[in-house]
Amino acid sequence: MFRIYALIFILAILGGIGFGAKYYYDTTQNTIKILRENNAELKHAAEVAEESNKMLQTQMNKTAELNIQLQADLQKAEAYSDELRGKLSRLDLVQDALKDPNKLEGKMNGATAKLWRKFMDDSGNSNEYPIPEWLQQSPTRDQDTNSNQVGTDSDSTSSETQTTTTN
Repeated sequence: MFRIYALIFILAILGGIGFGAKYYYDTTQNTIKILRENNAELKHAAEVAEESNKMLQTQMNKTAELNIQLQADLQKAEAYSDELRGKLSRLDLVQDALKDPNKLEGKMNGATAKLWRKFMDDSGNSNEYPIPEWLQQSPTRDQDTNSNQVGTDSDSTSSETQTTTTN
């Protein structure tokens, strides 16, 4: 009888070891499956991150180039502004207007027409349009007539100006 108990005991131990080995194998296989799935997701996430990084780097390069261009344009605009300030500091518009208003008006209309054409070119309008009527030089006035001009500027700080010339 001792032999039967010993045989049952040995079979129980071998069954326990077999069950433990099967449990360990199944658990390990399940862990390997989960790790493979996670690895595939991580690879995909790494690829997406790498693509995003490349796109971000490209965007940063474009932004840097645009920033350099804008800086150059700003320097040009500041130089032009300094040039205009210099020109305006050398002009005495009141004295010129009192001396020869028609000549001053012609100069102002010519400069405005030049700026108008530049504006049209810069805005992509390459068609040749005539100068607007408000930029046309007015005909010379007779010395003996009175003339009234009313001009308004679109600036919020401007005021209406009225000039009367009598000879």
